[in-house]
Amino acid sequence: MDALARGATVAEALNEQLRQQPIELRAGRLQFVAQCDLPEGEAYEAFVHRSARVPTRDNAHDLLNGLVWLHWPALKTQLNVLHLQALAETGGVQARRGPLRDALTLFDENAALLQAPMPLQQALRQRDWLQLFGALRPLWAHARLQLFGHALLEKLLQPRKPICAHVLLLPESASAEQPGPWMSPESLSCKPFLPLPVLGVPGWWPGNEQPGFYLDATVFRPMPGSQTG
Repeated sequence: MDALARGATVAEALNEQLRQQPIELRAGRLQFVAQCDLPEGEAYEAFVHRSARVPTRDNAHDLLNGLVWLHWPALKTQLNVLHLQALAETGGVQARRGPLRDALTLFDENAALLQAPMPLQQALRQRDWLQLFGALRPLWAHARLQLFGHALLEKLLQPRKPICAHVLLLPESASAEQPGPWMSPESLSCKPFLPLPVLGVPGWWPGNEQPGFYLDATVFRPMPGSQTG
């Protein structure tokens, strides 16, 4: 972003982008502000919801969070609404977050959305890595994997083989850009995420073309309770 190169803060740089593509929330037009604007004692998500302002620090994590807001405004808005619902149900910020808030945080930080032919979905559910990335490898040309979590994106700034996304499987007919039944409190509370080492995806990392890449059981782990070897 050019503004960062000119010495702007992360919030200022993101707001420059917003001037080109404004985003309207229930409380008004989205704006990124300094972290110090978050009142002491107020929950982050509650502040975003009532003010349409996103506290933002000058680091890669918050920059990527802002870029996800710009790219996925409907999903980020729905996450914020669900966070408020979860906070209301638990009486505010508590030491124990509860299943819905845990799932929402996991989604926000580390989720990826996958639309794929059924054989790929089945192999992923079974954690049959050699089938998923071997025999079924050509089917990845018909899959769509989109990274959403900003912490996941931050980890990929320094790619490592063990980096794992929490994948939410979507119907191929679904709009990944708009919330659907797959983003309901009932669905997310069940934590329907599947682990996927993203650098194993064909075309995403040169190393996965090498023989033996998927035999590393410290990364491509079998389904718990399954028999191996």
